[in-house]
Amino acid sequence: MPTYQFRNKDTNEVIEKILKISDRELFLENNPNFEPYHSSAPSLGDPIRLGIIKPDNGFKEVLQKINERNPNNTLSKYSSRDF
Repeated sequence: MPTYQFRNKDTNEVIEKILKISDRELFLENNPNFEPYHSSAPSLGDPIRLGIIKPDNGFKEVLQKINERNPNNTLSKYSSRDF
């Protein structure tokens, strides 16, 4: 279930709740003094695949060992130099 943030319109207090989507709507109906709040934009992609974060050397070593031990594996097309 997703985590939602809500802001109290009166006190500006921000709370987090783990709710189903249907329960989120019910919460907002039952608590008119709360409104949805977003402190930051949700992550829409993998930061490693987007090139924002580079995997560490340990991950590169793991890929290299997989490639060496399984040359016909579908992962063999990836190498540590791709990162």
